[in-house]
Amino acid sequence: MVTTRRYKKQERHEQILLELKLKPHVRVAELAKQFGVTTETVRRDIEDLGREGLLHRAHGGASARHPGAHRDLDERRNERVAEREHLGRFAASLVAEGSSIMVDAGATTMEFARFLAFAQTHVTVITNSLQVAMILGQSPATDVRLAPGEYLPREAAVVGTETCDYLAGYNVDACFIGAAGLSEVGVTEAVTGFSAVKRAMMRQSRSSHFLIDASKFGQTHMSRVAKLDEIDALISDRPPSAPLSTRLQEERVRILAP
Repeated sequence: MVTTRRYKKQERHEQILLELKLKPHVRVAELAKQFGVTTETVRRDIEDLGREGLLHRAHGGASARHPGAHRDLDERRNERVAEREHLGRFAASLVAEGSSIMVDAGATTMEFARFLAFAQTHVTVITNSLQVAMILGQSPATDVRLAPGEYLPREAAVVGTETCDYLAGYNVDACFIGAAGLSEVGVTEAVTGFSAVKRAMMRQSRSSHFLIDASKFGQTHMSRVAKLDEIDALISDRPPSAPLSTRLQEERVRILAP
């Protein structure tokens, strides 16, 4: 008598992602038969992985995401919501009263700004993000300064030479910036123009804090923002695993998680 192996949820998720490394598309019905579960269970698995940005949900199944694919701000805001909320709340608690900081554009930095506004921390914030400026502008305790530049509608942010020149006119205590990927190569970015702005913020800050959720560990995109030894602190929803964690420790990067 042949007994069908029972896959746990995490095992199903890992197997689905493995299948997508071997072929561009998987079908719900085939996965349900392979795992010995209902099609509804597989659809929930695909929805979970889709929310984390690890695959693209398609009719009747799922497709692999291209390694260099980038999702617009509105789409990213709907992924890993709980993890980014925990990360944002924790990062906001690290900001000292009366400090000056730079904050860049992104879904994670928006959560950081939201909790900073809730806390009504007295702080001066310089940003290239319209969303961050609008969120923090609701707090009477925050002095917000919005950089000029070339507007990117899909990111609700400004970039370019004018933006970087504006940032160069300030010296702040710290910058809190996000990124599309973190690997042994370093911090990398997918949006054109974002890397230059992030590097400009790093140059003007006494300490550089990177807000990167765990789904971006191991990812490498075209434009490098910083080498590992240029990171003062990594703030994430959970610590990375080896070998990335080993490399970060070797470079004396502080790893902070809730």
